[in-house]
Amino acid sequence: MPTNEYPAKGYAATSPDSGMAPLAFTRRGLRDDDVLIDISHCGICHSDLHAARNDWGRTTYPIVPGHEITGVVAALGEKVTRHAIGDRVAIGCMVDSCLECDSCKAGLEQYCQRGMTGTYNGKDRRDGSTTFGGYSDKIVCREEFVIKVPDAMAMADAAPLLCAGITSYSPLRHWKVGPGSRVAVAGLGGLGHMGVKFAAAMGAEVTVLSRSEDKRADALALGAKDLLLTTDKAAMKARTGYFDIVLDTIPVRHDLAPYVHLLKIDGALVIVGMIDMMPEIHTGLLLMGRRIITGSGIGGVTETQEMLDFCAEKGIRPEIETIRMDEVNTAYDRMEASDVKYRFVIDMATL
Repeated sequence: MPTNEYPAKGYAATSPDSGMAPLAFTRRGLRDDDVLIDISHCGICHSDLHAARNDWGRTTYPIVPGHEITGVVAALGEKVTRHAIGDRVAIGCMVDSCLECDSCKAGLEQYCQRGMTGTYNGKDRRDGSTTFGGYSDKIVCREEFVIKVPDAMAMADAAPLLCAGITSYSPLRHWKVGPGSRVAVAGLGGLGHMGVKFAAAMGAEVTVLSRSEDKRADALALGAKDLLLTTDKAAMKARTGYFDIVLDTIPVRHDLAPYVHLLKIDGALVIVGMIDMMPEIHTGLLLMGRRIITGSGIGGVTETQEMLDFCAEKGIRPEIETIRMDEVNTAYDRMEASDVKYRFVIDMATL
């Protein structure tokens, strides 16, 4: 039975228009398989903003967002074997799943057939309570969903990898990107800049797709070979059938047709940035090239650990701006205005 509940403090939204403000709440006591983590940093994701404002109509208030979490193990349940007090660890977008279905057994806990438990605004599988995320000083999590942060990686740098990083990494691995692959990345934000870095580190030829020539220097600095202006019809036509994969990180509704045209036969347009209805598309674009429109959601626990280790080995780091906890509302406004290169990270020492 859980014992010794933990008083916690964090920042929460209490209604769609409340903004984020301090909140005192309680973390559950440790179950036998739980880990208590003192949070050091938490990245800010576009999903945090959408959930806080109930843009998807599924928010339970109060909501404590945050699913890009790093910290240090502070206490252990009696049967924990995977972690030790003092370990540098991380938590991503999920804190539990059934661990019994075909997806979970395949290391795809994010696609749990009974539904994975979100790090925040989820429902605990055992007691039904609402989960609270990483905009807080501590968190309790089932040991299987706690990931080790490599010693070579700073905690602030590791945080955005737990969502922005793995969301870009997983589809590149699934579609077997490597030397000789031609990868286009649509959108150069939190997800897109990691997609460029990963694909380049995997040996691919990387092109950034953008409406703005102003992003060329940044794209090349991140590892892209080229920037293709999507507003340049002649340039887009010249790349028809060129790419093996288009990683679509754009977070708003947009026409998919121009990107589908760019795909080779059997090429894949992988949507990772948009969670909503998309405009209609003519199926002839798919039929005449056996092209694929698909999506990808984060990654499993094992793949997320693989991604962190890959970053440590290759020296890959997200581009971050570290902020104070009390600057989160300003950060949300700036994120909406695309005024960040490329991910905000909250230093929890400022809470």
